[in-house]
Amino acid sequence: MNAFDLHIHSGYSSDGEFPVAAIVDMCSARGLDAFSLTDHNSVRGVGQAAERAAAAGLGFISGIEIDCNYRGTDLHLLGYGIDWRSADFARLEETVAAKVVASFGGMVDNLLRLGFAVEADAVLAAAGDKLPTGELIAEVMLSDAKYHTPLLRPYMEGGERSDMPYINFYLDYFAQGRPAFVPVEYMAFRDAVELVRDNGGVPVVAHPGLNFRGREETAGRLLDRGAAGLEVFNNYHTPEQAVYFTSLALSKDAFITCGSDFHGKTKPRIAVGRFPSDGRFDGRLSDFVNHVNVIGRQGV
Repeated sequence: MNAFDLHIHSGYSSDGEFPVAAIVDMCSARGLDAFSLTDHNSVRGVGQAAERAAAAGLGFISGIEIDCNYRGTDLHLLGYGIDWRSADFARLEETVAAKVVASFGGMVDNLLRLGFAVEADAVLAAAGDKLPTGELIAEVMLSDAKYHTPLLRPYMEGGERSDMPYINFYLDYFAQGRPAFVPVEYMAFRDAVELVRDNGGVPVVAHPGLNFRGREETAGRLLDRGAAGLEVFNNYHTPEQAVYFTSLALSKDAFITCGSDFHGKTKPRIAVGRFPSDGRFDGRLSDFVNHVNVIGRQGV
């Protein structure tokens, strides 16, 4: 049986933890046949991943995860088999980084108005040369008792949201529509699709059941508007959603993909190569990997 994980983040993602070398080692130890590095709006780790994967005898697919927006809803588009050397992706990362940095002050201000205690300078110091994120704000607050307030208790050890405190805090306060959310003007979904296709890649909607929960039918419209596939098997979809998205992809002759969305400490319950799947569709997953390798494999 083939084993693929096509959604993995390294330290080149703003919320990723591990260096590329460690990611490749994890994939090898898990016995994966192929993997893709899909950092947020960045391809800086792809070349290194390709080299180390080749040395380890692992299949590798160049990738990226792009923040974009469809009719007012933020979502993520995965791009597979892209020409990662294209200057388009360097420009994308620079543009998104500037927008995220511009939103940071508003995120902190919103938390302070809600009754939390946090200092922007402490978060920026913890970020170092990476972007400040909602998950990092939570980590800073939880790591220092001077920031502990009653509102933070659910995310402390033993609290009802303490299993994955950083990402849970982000989802509860900074996700779209939540009380501390600050809008960022990401590129339009169609522009993201065009960016991936213009650079030889295959655009796939990441975890549609997470971004469009209760509006799962939107995934069909995304396929009609340029996406080539759906990430059906992951750590976010319910069994019912997986069945729905599988049927939807099959009905539109679209690709089915899979991935863990591994990040490290921000999502500690998620491990490389581990996510619910359905063996009946292993062939479809292999078809996708073979398709991307044929049209998008990059030389080292």
